Amino acid sequence: MEPGIGRITVNPNQMGGVPCVRGLRIPVATVIRMLSVGMSESEILADYPDLEPEDIRACLRFAAEAMMERELPVV
Repeated sequence: MEPGIGRITVNPNQMGGVPCVRGLRIPVATVIRMLSVGMSESEILADYPDLEPEDIRACLRFAAEAMMERELPVV
């Protein structure tokens, strides 16, 4: 397992089972979405004080791994 991936948790009894950060009710998708609209790490950490910088990197690694596991249609 890559460093940081253990920070991502999936609990079917929390948030509908979506991947979250360290058991918190902060979905990985929320962090990725904030990054995608141009929010900086410091802005994200200010909005979610329970997050740590390594959590953001773990979300990026998790998203990258998820995309590599997925079969995408050829357009």
